[in-house]
Amino acid sequence: MNRALAILLALFLLVPITAACGSSDSSEPRPTPTGSPAQTSNPSPQDAKKVTLRLGYFPNLTHAQPIVGIALGTFTSTLGPNVQLETKAFNAGPAAIEALFAGEIDAAYIGPNPAINGYVKSNGRALRIVAGSASGGVQFVVRSDSGITSPKDLAGKKIATPQLGNTQDVALRAYLIANGLAPREQGGNVTVIPTSNPETINLFKKREIDGAWVPEPWATRLVKEAGGRVFLDERDLWPNRDFVITHLIVSTKFLEANPQVVENLIRAHVEVTEWINENPQEAQRIVNAGILQTTGAQLPADVLTEAWTHLRFTYDPIASSLKKSASDAFRLGYLADKEPDLSGIYDLTLLNKILKANGLPPVSE
Repeated sequence: MNRALAILLALFLLVPITAACGSSDSSEPRPTPTGSPAQTSNPSPQDAKKVTLRLGYFPNLTHAQPIVGIALGTFTSTLGPNVQLETKAFNAGPAAIEALFAGEIDAAYIGPNPAINGYVKSNGRALRIVAGSASGGVQFVVRSDSGITSPKDLAGKKIATPQLGNTQDVALRAYLIANGLAPREQGGNVTVIPTSNPETINLFKKREIDGAWVPEPWATRLVKEAGGRVFLDERDLWPNRDFVITHLIVSTKFLEANPQVVENLIRAHVEVTEWINENPQEAQRIVNAGILQTTGAQLPADVLTEAWTHLRFTYDPIASSLKKSASDAFRLGYLADKEPDLSGIYDLTLLNKILKANGLPPVSE
């Protein structure tokens, strides 16, 4: 009898031990020691929700940050294991804005005028600019035999821009008006021809256009491959030779739903921007390889090196230049019936938080 009781007692004592061992297969989290990462404000990998971030960009020089950030893995590592990064390359800003409207992308590197148009068309609801990306990188190149040596010589000439209503198109038309000229459709005598950048080179070589207001690397290619001459570097029209050519926008809906993801995206963006400025030669190599991978063609080394000198990579959105572009676009009839209110287009809170943590000066609207 005593032996039977002893066996029963032993079996009884084994029950909690077996249950405790079985808890290793349970979905319940185990207690963690005080001060471990799981007890910080950031959720542990198994607890954090899975998010997909769909990022748009263009395969060109003015979009160096996404190309470099993707190649180096900076975006993926900074976004963390619970964020799936998907990227999509675009050829034009309006297409990227339409994709954002349709919910096909959540963020994009894009030029100022498409961002303005998207903001205005959505009554200020669709997007926010959360950081700058690049400044400069636009030139007005004319044929060496065009006879254009001053603004007045543009009368009767044919000038190409990349797309009707895009950033360079607005800049050219505003320049014409500022110099007492106007496009033919506005009663002037300058023919403005919206043309894809590759086709612009062909028309230039055939002498079917007299000049082109284009971004890099197309400006440098017109000089080196088609015998063009730089008539005007657009930087010379701006205070401190600084104006936004590319910035980072985010869907307002995505920003509100995933502020931590956006903060990490901006953190990666700042890190990549600093790396590019500290490692320009390696950055050029990576960008050229990225362009080759996406488009099937890379830039000649001399074109790449020259074009790079016309750009400045920065997280500062250079807000004053955006407002000037918006004012010009409105006067040209590209926007609504009244000058747009852009007071809500920026959300630089997360950017300035990151800059402060890194000991960098804040940026302003």
